[in-house]
Amino acid sequence: MPEPAEDVYARIVEAVGPDGHLPMPAQGGWDIFPWTVVDGVIAPRTLAPPADEEPRYGESPDKPCGLCQDGVDAARVVWEDELWVLTHHGAPSGLPLVLTLSTREHQDMGELDDELASQLGRITNRLVRIIENLPHIGRVHVNRWGDGGSHFHQWFFARTARLPHVLGSTAVDWDDIIPPGPEDVWRADLHLVATKLANWGGDARA
Repeated sequence: MPEPAEDVYARIVEAVGPDGHLPMPAQGGWDIFPWTVVDGVIAPRTLAPPADEEPRYGESPDKPCGLCQDGVDAARVVWEDELWVLTHHGAPSGLPLVLTLSTREHQDMGELDDELASQLGRITNRLVRIIENLPHIGRVHVNRWGDGGSHFHQWFFARTARLPHVLGSTAVDWDDIIPPGPEDVWRADLHLVATKLANWGGDARA
């Protein structure tokens, strides 16, 4: 079962640097990262002027869809059926669970027919219910960003309960800041989610 807040906090304390802070995650160097430091104070970055948007993966020959080209890594599949696949990201991270639900066929949000859209709603609701019923989980945040790839994928971020700074949209940032948790605990949670979701159909793989 997921770790209690006290164990997560102890792991954070062990990982802090000499200045008392955890290391800056990789997104601090991204062009789209919205913050910078000016005269020792955190401030919004200067906004770049308007420009044409770059094609997403799957929208041009030189940027093919990786999911369609390479297929799904079987080692990362948590649950699947003939239309959907739920995956993890290869290793534990700062949050207890981070999962991605994708369509088998290459289509994007807004292109799903009514039946697929209905299935998406049911699977999403079931996953949130399953994960939020695990001990020590405070909430599950469901996010869909479509700026990187055009193949539909929806994220599920489960946050640890009783960590007062790990709330809302910032929980996604904390996932890359908090040191990863134990792999055996993470794999046991994946297995539990997979088997419970399979009660409605599909196959548990984790």
